[in-house]
Amino acid sequence: MPGVAAVTAVKAGRVAVVLKGYPRLSETFIAQEIAALEQRGLEILIVSLRHPTERRTHAVHAEIRAPKLYLPEYLYAEVRRVLGAWWRVRRWPAYRQARALWLRDLARDPTPNRIRRFGQALVLACELPDDIGRLHVHFLHTPASVTRYAAVLRGLPWSGSAHAKDIWTTPEWEKREKLAACAWLVSCTAANRDHLAALAPAGKVELVYHGLDFARFPPPPHRRASRDGRDAADPVVILSVGRLVEKKGMDVLLEALARLPSDLHWRFVHVGGGPLSDALERQAQALGIAARVAWRGSLAQDELLLEYRAADIFALACRIARDGDRDGLPNVLVEAQSQALPCVATAVSAIPELIRDGVTGLLVAAEAPADFARALESFITDPARRVALGEAGRARVTTEFDLHDNLDRLAAKFGLADRSAPAQRVAAG
Repeated sequence: MPGVAAVTAVKAGRVAVVLKGYPRLSETFIAQEIAALEQRGLEILIVSLRHPTERRTHAVHAEIRAPKLYLPEYLYAEVRRVLGAWWRVRRWPAYRQARALWLRDLARDPTPNRIRRFGQALVLACELPDDIGRLHVHFLHTPASVTRYAAVLRGLPWSGSAHAKDIWTTPEWEKREKLAACAWLVSCTAANRDHLAALAPAGKVELVYHGLDFARFPPPPHRRASRDGRDAADPVVILSVGRLVEKKGMDVLLEALARLPSDLHWRFVHVGGGPLSDALERQAQALGIAARVAWRGSLAQDELLLEYRAADIFALACRIARDGDRDGLPNVLVEAQSQALPCVATAVSAIPELIRDGVTGLLVAAEAPADFARALESFITDPARRVALGEAGRARVTTEFDLHDNLDRLAAKFGLADRSAPAQRVAAG
């Protein structure tokens, strides 16, 4: 354990970015943020609570130079590593404080996960290189607990980025205490920011949209075909992208598709995997639309870009799940609009911060398959309107959701200059 003087000396050192899992196909926004911060000169160590479960990665993952530290996912699987960390850390001056903090949390949340969090924090604190000057965590639930305990043990400041599930499934007492303890926190939607700011000390929480790296999502090379659903040989293509979990509302979207008039010709493409895959395929069979549905599974970013460009409509039927989980602002909507793909979505959480109904896309109420079907039908039969709203959506995201513009505020918090690579950005543009 470095002494107080040593800790002070390395405050401006590398940043350890703590993630639940890395790399993950569904968390492209985190990878592009890390890559962009590295381009601006930030030295990063990636700390992951879990090993990757997917064989495929995005191109941006190959661009990231940061070394990786994987913590024991299950304590029993690496007992010697955990006990060795505890044996060393228990002698540190801050151990009693960290242990008391954890025991107080455990009394309110007596779960195996809470025990695992402290074990992972012991390993992180023990194995963290001495040149780390700050911890920064993505997600306010489990990863932030590990980060907070480790920060106390090492006497380091910590900051965070909060997104969606981590906000809405974390108890209020825990959010309040973490927000009070961290140096600062950013969140990716105004809805999230307002909720968290009400629980935090003044000025602690700020809004920073994820944004999109338009070098990776350049304008589509061709104008879309004017399909209108009348030609069986050339059906309108409806695309949706997202994990197959409750909050994505895929069952509602399938029900909406089944309600479309029988004389309209369409096909539906879904990209993404998840635990509800089998149930949703059975639902499509029961609704009689399985022959029109293609389940693509998870795709790399370059493959997904081709799907955006091949589609005519993008659809996302997000909802608030029974446990309170919900999306923030789904990045796939920004990606779709970057390709001038007209979007139909539900007015849930922060989606209205992106889509202006009737101007840059169409919004309907959640849990309303009949309304969703009517919105889809209006787009299917009116290709000119699709083009108009698709182009309006693209104009707005390129103006207001550029990764580098939004990253300026986050970069400043890490002590980086506004722009470290203007020539690179000009070339990318």
